[in-house]
Amino acid sequence: MNIITADPEILARRDALMARLEQLVPSECLLTHEDQLRAYESDAQTMHKQMPMAVVLPETTEQVSAVMALCNEMGIKIVPRGAGTGLSGGALPLADGVLIGMAKFNKIVDVDYENRCVVVQPGVTNLAISDEVRGDGFYYAPDPSSQIACTIGGNVAENSGGVHCLKYGLTTNNILGVEMVLITGEVVRFGGKHMDADGYDLLGVITGSEGLLGVITEVTVRILPEPETARALLLGFDSVEAAGLCVGTVIAEGIIPAGMEIMDRLTIDAVEAYCHPGYPECEAVLIVELDGTEAEVDFLIDQVSELARQAQATSISASTSEAERLRFWQGRKAAFPAVAQLRPDYYCMDGTIPRKKLPEVLGKISEMADRYGLLVANVFHAGDGNLHPLILYDANVPGEVEKAEEFGSEILRLCVAVGGVLTGEHGVGTEKRDLMLEMFSEADLEHQQRVKCAFDPNGYLNPGKVFPTLHRCAELGRMHIHRGEMPFPDLPRF
Repeated sequence: MNIITADPEILARRDALMARLEQLVPSECLLTHEDQLRAYESDAQTMHKQMPMAVVLPETTEQVSAVMALCNEMGIKIVPRGAGTGLSGGALPLADGVLIGMAKFNKIVDVDYENRCVVVQPGVTNLAISDEVRGDGFYYAPDPSSQIACTIGGNVAENSGGVHCLKYGLTTNNILGVEMVLITGEVVRFGGKHMDADGYDLLGVITGSEGLLGVITEVTVRILPEPETARALLLGFDSVEAAGLCVGTVIAEGIIPAGMEIMDRLTIDAVEAYCHPGYPECEAVLIVELDGTEAEVDFLIDQVSELARQAQATSISASTSEAERLRFWQGRKAAFPAVAQLRPDYYCMDGTIPRKKLPEVLGKISEMADRYGLLVANVFHAGDGNLHPLILYDANVPGEVEKAEEFGSEILRLCVAVGGVLTGEHGVGTEKRDLMLEMFSEADLEHQQRVKCAFDPNGYLNPGKVFPTLHRCAELGRMHIHRGEMPFPDLPRF
């Protein structure tokens, strides 16, 4: 449901704020008309929508700093936004808040091959980094399915992963530093090209913080040399559970593929109709990519093929060319838009479980689908147990939105119950906020909120996200800071 505020107090605050914002940013960077604001009413989790008070599209770090200082002074809430591809409601606006969109921060600042890093603004898309350095034999490893559109600032905020995160890690394993603007407008830097490992791991705190601690204005990412050889195996199975068992068997042998992805029959049929990748007739497909030297990859292809045979694979195909490898991945990369052809709406879940629990959890999800009377398409990062069940529904059918949400919550509770976690890469946002107590105690959440209070003592940054109950900072204690003092006074400032 979309809510357009008519609250006179909010409207009065907006008018006062607009008068001052007009002095800080060019007129084309300040959006207030309803038709303009509608484009920002949600992220890619579209079950819930809300028009913001205003949208600011700054072009420089100085403008971000000035806008945040002004909002802090006037007590105005701020919601940071990247490309809006997030799937957990992390960029859902507030009727009484300003949305800061970082789309104009879209420049690659520096490519440094000597230090194997690239400095980018947060609005640069994930794929653009690899495109920039591919000609020189390098790439950026994290590769979310939305990499053509999602931006690096949002990737840092959600600690995004992707197909190759099994071997090469999530965003947190592939960034070296960030520049960030605090709620007061002060600009600080964490890490850099030559990251200092001493002291607090504040870069680790920022990564995955979902816009609760500041607005990122620059990111230094690690780039890797492209492997000499990469080949993929396309494995068919007569059940999703059998494919899941094969995943555990491969990892148990000490083999760490570059990526391992599973798609079930519903997804296979959808992608075949959508982009014709030529998948086998089976109930589940497992794609295993192996990279390294040519001799190493050839050896591992043989090993994984034998393990697949032992796991009762119904078909085994190994890519013999780069074009064939890309064809194997074509369907996986197109899975989300392909599944969208099956129903008017889908709800993409994100939970992570121990690999050994894959067969059990996938079986229970199938039972839940029957009970809720909704189709679910399973497509996920099998190697690290990061599930992405796609719950298919029609928002125009009364009760289906509520059923889809309840189904999703039950899946996430199951993930936690078997020893997993609520999110692998999409974040908590508003979607999983009320499930946090399934995983954390009250004391755990209070400690997490103390960290937020150190950066944002008045709770102006992205409120209503992550924490089911937001305590006032005074209730949680001062965490060794005092009003008027900045957290971590030894940080480099600019």
